[in-house]
Order: sequence, then C-alpha cells, then structure tokens
Amino acid sequence: MRSSVLSLLAACALLAACAGAGEPDETAGWSAQRLYGEARDAQSSKDWAKAVKYLEKLEARYPYGRYAQQAQLEIAYAQWKATERAASLAASERFIKLYPNHPNADYAWYLKGLVNFTDREGLMMTFADMDMAERDPKAAVEAYAAFKQVVTRFPNSKYAADSSARMRYLVNALAQHDVHVARYYMRRGAYLAAVNRAQHVLSKFPGAPATEEALFIMVHAYDKLQLADLRDDADRVMRKNFPTSPYYKGPLKRDVSWWKLWDPDW
Repeated sequence: MRSSVLSLLAACALLAACAGAGEPDETAGWSAQRLYGEARDAQSSKDWAKAVKYLEKLEARYPYGRYAQQAQLEIAYAQWKATERAASLAASERFIKLYPNHPNADYAWYLKGLVNFTDREGLMMTFADMDMAERDPKAAVEAYAAFKQVVTRFPNSKYAADSSARMRYLVNALAQHDVHVARYYMRRGAYLAAVNRAQHVLSKFPGAPATEEALFIMVHAYDKLQLADLRDDADRVMRKNFPTSPYYKGPLKRDVSWWKLWDPDW
C-alpha cells in the first residue's frame, strides 16, 4: 500500500514537471532594461495586466537594480488603472514605507490620494437613492490625508497644485456628506443627533458651502427640541453670515419665525 502511494506521488510530480516544461517563461534571460521597456509598452497599450506581470518579474529578479524602485511605483499605477484598488494602495503604501525620502515619494502619496479619490464605492458616488447615515466616507478622508502630505511635505512638487484642488473638493464633499446625515436624522426625529452632526460641519469644515444648510438644520432642530435660546443664537449666526440665504422664504412677520414658514421635505 505504501509503495502504491509513493508511486502515485512520484507520477503526479512527474506530470507537474512535464506541464511546467511545456510552458516556458518568455521572459527568461531578459535584462532589467528589457523587462521595464516591455512593461512600459504594455502600459502604453493599456494592457495593465501584462504590465504588472513584467514589472513584478523585474522587481523579483533585479531587486537591487536601478529599475526596481521605479517598478514598484509603476506596479501601483498599473494596478490602479486595472481597477485593482486594494493592490494599488498596498503597493503605494509599501513604497512610502520603504523609501520615505525617495525623489518620487511625492508621486507615491499623490497616487495613494488618487486611488482613494476615485474609489467607486466611496463618497464620490452620487448621493441619489442612498442612505447617507450608512455611508462610510473613509476613502475620501484617506484621500484628503494623502493629498495633504503632498501639499505640506512637497510644496514644490508638480502634483501639489492638483492635490490642493482635490483637497478643496473633498472638504466640500465631506461637509455635504455630514449635512446629508443630519438630514437623515431630521427625517427620523433624531433632532439632537442632527444638531451634533451640523455642529461637526461648522467646526471641521468652516467656509464650506454646506455650512449654510448646517446652520439652518441647527435652527430647525433646536426649534423642534424647544430650545429657544439656542435656536435664536443659531438664527442670528445664520442671518449674519447668509443674509440672502434661499432658506429664508416668504415675508417674515414679528409673530412668526422664519423657520416655521419653511416646510422642508426632510
């Protein structure tokens, strides 16, 4: 019995060897320069899978060559283009950890920001038909942090201007996300939670367009909570900062507060 099992194992090993022998590696003997050149050609043709394959072989065979470090960045980029988001982030983060002072470290941070910024499952999707209280803005937060690294650590980088512009967009998007959550709480009568979320917008994202609606939500929520002093304080702040706000609707009477004239579809 034992000899039969050994014979079977030997036969399997032989078959595996024969199968491997029938599929020679076309890149065997290629120099680092050729592997890199072929990878770049594959990228030009948008064959991202082939590009990653050549770059990974390059990194494995020539880990200390002059192309190895660049290959890591190229892998991260090709994986991003191939919509392999997790793999791209891992490659970018590995490069940043291994070579924090590399001349291309700014690009590694920028690429990490781009991958998170364009995350199709994150905040950048449309808000329509989505329960914002259940959405996770993690990707947008991480994108902002990565772009901030570019702007603060590499102010002269060619990626700094675009990173700064994307940061401004993300501030507005994150603020709007919190306003949507506050609306969610208002619709469900969770007025204190709505106030807390609106206050978060004002403290974390001052100057963002969403602060106007955040203030209105605070006024409306305080009114629902029958906290007249806090309601009036929020009202004064909103009138001072947004005197022509579209949330003021209709002529105001002394005995009728403006927030009671607006019947929002929470």
